[in-house]
Amino acid sequence: MSELHDEDDRPRSLTNRQVLAFMAGHWLREPGRFALIIALVLVATVCDLSIPWATRGLINAVSSPERVTAAAWAAWAALSALYLTFYMSRTSMFRIMNGFYARIMSRMVKEGFARVQAYSSDWHASNFAGATVRRVSRAMWGYDSASDALIAMLIPTVLVLGGLAISLGLHWPWAGVFVAIVVLVFAAYNVLMSVYYVRPANLRSTALDSEIGAALADSIGANPTVKSFGAEQREEARFAETADAWRWAVNKTWDRFNVVGFGQNILLIILQAGLTGFLVHAWSQGRATPGDVAFAITSFIVMAGYMRNFSEITQMLQKGLDDMLDVATYMRTEPQLMDVEGAAIFRGEMGQIVFDRVTFGYANQPRPLYEDFSLAVAPGERIALVGATGAGKSTFVKLVQRLYDLQGGRILIDGQDIARVSQTSLRQAIAVVPQDPALFHRSIAENIAYARPDATPNEVMLAAKRARADEFISRLPNGYDTPVGERGVKLSGGERQRVAIARAFLADAPILVLDEATSSLDVETERQVQAAMEELMVGRTTIVIAHRLSTIRGADRILVFDKGRIVEEGGHNELIDRGGAYARLHAVTEGMI
Repeated sequence: MSELHDEDDRPRSLTNRQVLAFMAGHWLREPGRFALIIALVLVATVCDLSIPWATRGLINAVSSPERVTAAAWAAWAALSALYLTFYMSRTSMFRIMNGFYARIMSRMVKEGFARVQAYSSDWHASNFAGATVRRVSRAMWGYDSASDALIAMLIPTVLVLGGLAISLGLHWPWAGVFVAIVVLVFAAYNVLMSVYYVRPANLRSTALDSEIGAALADSIGANPTVKSFGAEQREEARFAETADAWRWAVNKTWDRFNVVGFGQNILLIILQAGLTGFLVHAWSQGRATPGDVAFAITSFIVMAGYMRNFSEITQMLQKGLDDMLDVATYMRTEPQLMDVEGAAIFRGEMGQIVFDRVTFGYANQPRPLYEDFSLAVAPGERIALVGATGAGKSTFVKLVQRLYDLQGGRILIDGQDIARVSQTSLRQAIAVVPQDPALFHRSIAENIAYARPDATPNEVMLAAKRARADEFISRLPNGYDTPVGERGVKLSGGERQRVAIARAFLADAPILVLDEATSSLDVETERQVQAAMEELMVGRTTIVIAHRLSTIRGADRILVFDKGRIVEEGGHNELIDRGGAYARLHAVTEGMI
């Protein structure tokens, strides 16, 4: 079951316990290192618990002049050793934690990225890239805060407070009971306020933090459009709304932390007044030595130090857990498309495609788009898909790539059921040249070699020459090492198309998909790109999604789609002579030229 909303795909809230379990899972991948860290935490905590006892011994020793030399120096040595051991163990703990944390943070962000990569095209289409980036990157810093708060702060705090309550109880049972009650109330107060009062506000501000990333990526990514409409002020106003919403939300979160801190201070005052009042009374009754008073005061100072930081600890812990929540949810949410167990590697060279009684419909549609749909495409055949928007052309290609699973039937490529082979190997056998190629903000050579990372520079250059791209690349300042900008914005439309075609040449896949790659180009550029595509199609099964019918006259077979059905098929002249749906479409498109 998916744990994501269908509307905006924001992760549903896991409980704090579930996020803690996610974090603990990372700790336990290195059990030896984690055990050593906990051991050092315990050593430092025992030292902290022993300091009031050592202080008591020192004060009692110096209060007895006849024993001051031997006992006082022994007590001094014990107290100094405790402080030395405390600081050495804490220093060693943090040194080990540095590498431990760095590995976990790196692993967390890598695994979060890998999981997001595995999600379906629909998932990515429904999510802002900027928000996803922010969620994944924020998780590792959330771990850093939450783990510090829990291991280095909260665990010692609980142990010291509990231990000192017991120590006091050994001397003065009622004082121990009083301290234990205050500590328990303090702990319950913090847990309940954190979960039921602070967390809802913090989740809201965290979600708005993701929206800031989404809004930035959306506007900056579309900066050419913003500039073309002179809409900078509109975008600034739109972004300001998101930033202001975050400001109000995070201010509310911080205010709630302050309210919790106020309650913590009240309990701290109660502890101080009650404990010191009890000791003053005991001393006045002759039931407490100066050392006992020093023991109690030192205990309170140690306890107050830990309790005073409790507000910061709970804030760090809660914020860290909430920052990890998204990635923790991703890791509990399986990808929408999974390889079957023992999926075979796709091995195809011919490019024969068979739709065998396929039934498929989108989740938000009342009826299937394809019902009992069958079609066979011969190896090396060039087919063109024609039809109105929503007729099923793009869906056909997506199903061939297995971007969706079928509700019925099967698709065979070279006799292999694509649902039973690995998605990666299947898609490596299909080269796609889209209408608007998306390039990476890397060099031209890296973008071409993306089809085959092990390609040599000579192979990359040969692919570029076959795609008629070498000429314009050679004119660039750094040639093949020239960065293309985000999504290739430094290149013209025709140049991006030729880089995409070069990538397809290098892939050398048996199946080629062309999504009308020349529809938005000028006449001269279209001629060059069309020539490159003609060469690319030789010897490959080719699927052309046609937006302009003039570009598909040479297709072996034209398939006219309407509502997921093929209503006509044949060659260009044959279909024109029939005077049916294709002829009508042809007449309309020719009339628009």
